Amino acid sequence: MPTKPLRRRNPAQEARVLARLRKFCLALPEATETHAFGHPNFRAGKKTFAAYEDCRGRPSIAFKLPREEAAAMLLSDDRFFPTPYGRGLWVSLWADRPLNWPEIEDLLTKGYRGVALKRMLAALEKHPPGKTSTG
Repeated sequence: MPTKPLRRRNPAQEARVLARLRKFCLALPEATETHAFGHPNFRAGKKTFAAYEDCRGRPSIAFKLPREEAAAMLLSDDRFFPTPYGRGLWVSLWADRPLNWPEIEDLLTKGYRGVALKRMLAALEKHPPGKTSTG
């Protein structure tokens, strides 16, 4: 897993990233936040679609994606790395560098769609969460 040298942790920045992640995830129909395995997890029903976690001393966002899409991302974009527990279905993004929030929101939505119940998907179609700008 390629990593850059460890950076000095920035707790204020990490709190802002988690707050923005939380705001988007919890705007999805019936999404909830749980705390499992020592970090925040976001679920649709009983299934997790995203997590914010520390990996190798750095903050990261983990996304559950279809296996083929996860594999393609890992091959084509070095910002992403295999989530340690992912079994090929999860990819993670380092969260201590500039983030492309529209891209992150698209990945979160894909992950949500992959685990959400039909009624949740119908609600999502009626009321999609607002998109934000890069930053």
